[in-house]
Amino acid sequence: MNHSITTIRGSPTKPISPHRNINMSSKTNSSVLRPLGKNGPLVPRIGFGTMGMGFPCSRTSTPIPDPERLALLDHAYEIGETFWDMSDYYKRKDLFLATKFGAVQLPNGFSFRGDAAYVPEALEKSLARLNTDYIDLYYPHRVDGSTPIELIVAEMAKLKEAGKIRHLGLSEVSSTTLRRACAVHHIAAVQMEYSAFSTEIEDPKYGNLLATCRELGVAVVAYSPFSRGLLSGGVQGPDDFDAGDIRRVYPRFSRENFPKNMELVAAIKKIADKKGVTVGQVALAWLLAQGDDIFPIPGTITAKYIDENLAAANVQLTPEESQHMRDLVTNASVFGDRWPAEHALGLFADTPELEGWTAPEEKEAIVGKLMFDEEAA
Repeated sequence: MNHSITTIRGSPTKPISPHRNINMSSKTNSSVLRPLGKNGPLVPRIGFGTMGMGFPCSRTSTPIPDPERLALLDHAYEIGETFWDMSDYYKRKDLFLATKFGAVQLPNGFSFRGDAAYVPEALEKSLARLNTDYIDLYYPHRVDGSTPIELIVAEMAKLKEAGKIRHLGLSEVSSTTLRRACAVHHIAAVQMEYSAFSTEIEDPKYGNLLATCRELGVAVVAYSPFSRGLLSGGVQGPDDFDAGDIRRVYPRFSRENFPKNMELVAAIKKIADKKGVTVGQVALAWLLAQGDDIFPIPGTITAKYIDENLAAANVQLTPEESQHMRDLVTNASVFGDRWPAEHALGLFADTPELEGWTAPEEKEAIVGKLMFDEEAA
């Protein structure tokens, strides 16, 4: 889903080398920059997910006012948080801008598109909304399950050749789909849910996606690193959400499951208290400890938490703490799926084989209504 989240100030710079390193703010700590995938640009280990600024979790809430959004982005930029997932602002060359495309509203619901006609059209709309002439990392929100991945990636590669995108990404794909995609063009990163509550990318049952990424030199951009707030330390129960909050329909937040899931949070809090940091910082530090190819993108609409999240890159877990976290994650019983059943389509997705494929005459809705919150947590 593409949302214009802010009034843009200034004008974009001209396209520059796709293999450049981002000219980070002077306040960026160079020790927490890592290459995004094989031969990729250096970006901050912890990104900034901006979806909550334009698409609140609650359907009864309105986005924060533009002056507050701009002040928040001012602050992020000033402290050196320059890996933004979905926005554009300030000196374009100083930012690494990632955005997604492909979620389309249909009369009877929504679906995902990645066909040859749609991909360039979606990009032009993104460029116009973001007031820029290139995007650093561009990926489908989910892969189009009716179009072979080879064709989707080929269209994206054309846009890279035209200088309109710098790096190709994918989101919620299977290992098989990723291998097929990389056979067409290198994929810099995949965006997948990854947290102490969601470690499916490590699981052989889900195709060992993390191992496949490492084999192919693909980075992992970890969305919902706080499991939509469970690991933020600020959510105490379902009653914390107003009536329109979409998390009320997520299985892990049900009245039955929530208190059981808080047992893992309480165990992590003991580690955090001992270190004098927050639960969220331990959750992020543990993800970073899984490898230099992991880039969490926690979201927030509060300057205080941007500071806190970015500071997590300097939280070092001892070998004993890291092993304790691994034991907690491995042995924990997680209650409830990460998505409601009606929105779980398109996870670890495959696409039709290219050989013998014919385009469908009409796009069908796969879900009755649109609901995303990947960067909201």
